[in-house]
Amino acid sequence: MCVAAVVAFFGVVVMQAGPASAGSRSWEYVALGDSYAAGVGAPPYDPAGGDCLRSPLNYAHVWAAEHPRVTLTDVTCSGAATDDVEAEQLSALSRRTKLVTLTIGGNDDSGFSRTLNACLGGTDAQCEAATQAGADYATNVLAGDLEALYTEVKQLAPRARVVVLNYPQLIDQGTGSCGAITPSSYRRGLIAGQIAALDAAISTATSQARVKLVDVRPDFVGHEACSADPWILGTNVASQTEWFHPNPAGHAAYGAALEAAIG
Repeated sequence: MCVAAVVAFFGVVVMQAGPASAGSRSWEYVALGDSYAAGVGAPPYDPAGGDCLRSPLNYAHVWAAEHPRVTLTDVTCSGAATDDVEAEQLSALSRRTKLVTLTIGGNDDSGFSRTLNACLGGTDAQCEAATQAGADYATNVLAGDLEALYTEVKQLAPRARVVVLNYPQLIDQGTGSCGAITPSSYRRGLIAGQIAALDAAISTATSQARVKLVDVRPDFVGHEACSADPWILGTNVASQTEWFHPNPAGHAAYGAALEAAIG
């Protein structure tokens, strides 16, 4: 099996929540980010979004459905990196925006796509090199880039609450099957180390930029890919673009975490 095209890990047409209830005044929520924000792993996807693979089950829609006064503008896109958010998504923001959510960083510098290609289809040495490069990039470059992006979001939407949701650990550290390709325990540990560095960079950036961080990692403990009760998809040959993304239960968990954090 060719693994090189396995993952475009993290992919602008607007999707909206239902209209505000009669007699109420709506307020604007803008969702930004990559495939974890877009809802990859929870089809069917909105045809209007094309390759962005936006799902009506993503956490922005899950949360907005519980808040009928909200008008949601969803510009998330599978494959997006930090530069893509800046170039293609920030135009959705304005002084009218009252809430912004964002999950981004996993695609930067080829990010986790490169790691999965190496760790699922390469040698131990290639997996080691990819995960170390990803962790180093997160620590030395990405944290600063994210801080700058969060700061720009605040400037463009000065009246908005800015909320960043991070990434869960993706793969159970046991020996359970992941599907078509199951990485060894050693490689799972390497992948976990890179994810930890990515989340540390996000934590540092949110603290420096003074925006709210919603840490979803505790919610996914015991529900990683390859576990007995996964909320993250494994390596199903029929849906390679969805590998190691949340399934509908995982996206619901993201929505619940957002609701618990901000009401």
